[in-house]
Amino acid sequence: MSTIAAIATPIGVGALSVIRISGPQAHAVLKAATGRDVSLAPRVATLVHVRAANGETLDECMATCFCAPASYTGEDVAELTCHGGMLVTQRVLERLFACGARPAEPGEFSRRAFENGKIDLTAAEAVMDIINAGSDLALRAAQSQLSGSISRPVQAAIDSLLTLAAHVEAYIDFPEEDISPQTLSEMQTSLRSVEESLTRLAATADSGRLLREGVRTAIVGAPNVGKSSLLNRLLGYDRAIVSPVPGTTRDTVEESISLGGMLLRLIDTAGLRNSADSVEQAGVERTHRTLQSADLVLEVQDATAPLDELPDHVPDHVPHLVLLNKCDLPEHASHRNQSGIRISALTGVGIPELHRAITSLIAPQSGEYDTNVAINTRHLHALRTALSSLHAAATGLAQQALPELVAIDLRAALDALGAITGKVDTEDLLSRIFSTFCLGK
Repeated sequence: MSTIAAIATPIGVGALSVIRISGPQAHAVLKAATGRDVSLAPRVATLVHVRAANGETLDECMATCFCAPASYTGEDVAELTCHGGMLVTQRVLERLFACGARPAEPGEFSRRAFENGKIDLTAAEAVMDIINAGSDLALRAAQSQLSGSISRPVQAAIDSLLTLAAHVEAYIDFPEEDISPQTLSEMQTSLRSVEESLTRLAATADSGRLLREGVRTAIVGAPNVGKSSLLNRLLGYDRAIVSPVPGTTRDTVEESISLGGMLLRLIDTAGLRNSADSVEQAGVERTHRTLQSADLVLEVQDATAPLDELPDHVPDHVPHLVLLNKCDLPEHASHRNQSGIRISALTGVGIPELHRAITSLIAPQSGEYDTNVAINTRHLHALRTALSSLHAAATGLAQQALPELVAIDLRAALDALGAITGKVDTEDLLSRIFSTFCLGK
């Protein structure tokens, strides 16, 4: 196993930067780079000087060593805290390479932690979710996953299925020992329990997507009703161009905010109207595509102009709020009996009410998101595969099918669940997951 090194903090100008080294020669590389004049106690930060081959000091750093297996990767690990800045950090890193380390690949530290049994695959994915978290709820969900909120129920299901599979395999080996009606009933009950548990887990996929990716919030309406002004008001700064000329926005403009602990991905869209302008037509088409994938729609209307509803543009399944904008001006008579939230994107009137309405609309019926369990798309695919195999196994038991066929279905379910935690050795799967990690992780 080679020894790897990488910068573990964002590249750029900052007070400090951290370089991580992992592998069998991690401590030797560090000592070679510091002139072999120090003795580093494990888990004790020590002042060192990283020196070039000619003895020139490259930087004054704090070094900390961790001994296998009590480290993040399960290997010998060393970390150097250097002065921030691209040039000095790069020179220190290049010195470590000259002393025997090689550049780490993206995600290679976490992959080694996984391969050495320090974390399972769900925990490895949670590490990246923590880094990418864009809201409080997303962070809580990632931290919960890191502590085992997904791996625990999956492992419990695996344990139950292993017991079931053992019964079936025993009957295959000893066919003269018939499965008693009581044993068969117990097996069916256990199988139903596993199916119910995995079904509940699969049902968290939508919440998981919203927590990780945010709520796609489309701001739609006719031209010049104040969509871009609303986007700017919600963001707190001028992001979109505001102009009295209709059709100014011809493409979607996307930004994010955190509201009620949830990430909202606000999408300002082109005004919905018939136009002979080919560019504006393309913008309107993009608006329609955005509506099809939206999780929430904010329809903005000009309360000072005659009511002009936009028929059949919002899918029925998408939560929808009507906003009557420009309420700081006299309202047109056609809006007086219309329900909606009256706001002024110009002055901010009604924006707190809008915040509360959005939070209420996107919150689940329970009133809060369950951040303890929120699976991702990969987990969902594996769970669906497992559930399909379990259904086949349950049908086989009920119909007293050949035990060999039931065993095949149980094994397929176990393989699918093993892919969630990484117990199945699938090189392509591991490479795809860890390649999305940043350097130094």
